[in-house]
Amino acid sequence: MIQSMTGFGRAEQGGFRVEVRSLNHRYIDISARIPTYLIQHEVPLRNLIKEKFRRGKFDVTVSVDVHTVTHVTINRQMAKKIYDAFQELQRDFLIPGQIDISTLAGYKELLIEEEPKYDIDALYVCFREALAHLEAMRLKEGSLISEEIRQRAKSLGAMNNRIKSLIPNFVTKCRERFSEKLDSLLGETEIDNARLMQEAAIMAEKLDISEEVERIENHIKQFLETLEREDVVGRKLDFLLQEINREVNTIGSKSSDYAISSLMVEMKIEIEKIREQVQNIQ
Repeated sequence: MIQSMTGFGRAEQGGFRVEVRSLNHRYIDISARIPTYLIQHEVPLRNLIKEKFRRGKFDVTVSVDVHTVTHVTINRQMAKKIYDAFQELQRDFLIPGQIDISTLAGYKELLIEEEPKYDIDALYVCFREALAHLEAMRLKEGSLISEEIRQRAKSLGAMNNRIKSLIPNFVTKCRERFSEKLDSLLGETEIDNARLMQEAAIMAEKLDISEEVERIENHIKQFLETLEREDVVGRKLDFLLQEINREVNTIGSKSSDYAISSLMVEMKIEIEKIREQVQNIQ
């Protein structure tokens, strides 16, 4: 199924929080923010993205709940030394009062923060879950975009068929204008019929748009087939749009007919709208 390149996925598992955002990009580009003590897992995590997606700019954030994975212990040896020192001080100077836990609580050096402990399998479970959510969002948006593209491509095909139906009338008008102009220029002057036929053939070939119309029809057919049968389609659809646009421009340069020219303008507007949407899909 077709995917949009825009989406967001998030998951939490075993003290890990993973967020993955994706935006449009011509290729695949991954930026990752990962705690330094997990840096050895960055490449495998990047590979998980590459296995699932083909295009997009991905921003990945992996964070850890320090309250879940960090453990603090007491430096008991130092605590005993401090306690003994206070007792000795009391004895030497006859200081009244009681030495209790509040006395020792002010000594932060008694607290030892151990290296974070975590279940690395939980990280990968969390990461895959975030990617699954991202993929679901990309697929949902991709479905909406592809339907809009499909309808616009069909509209483009309908306009091309209208041009096709106008070709006979366009050719007739060209002949009439050619004949009238010839009569006005030559009057009663005798001309070489062979040369006249040659010039008429050259002119007819220059004005003939039937081949361009046929190519547009074939490109639109291929465009719709690609949209239905493949999942990574963005670049191919963009190429086909360029080909369609080239044929439309050629018809516009050949035709002086108002009805055909008007349709050319409409087709170019529709092509641009389709291209905007094609830029959003994988």
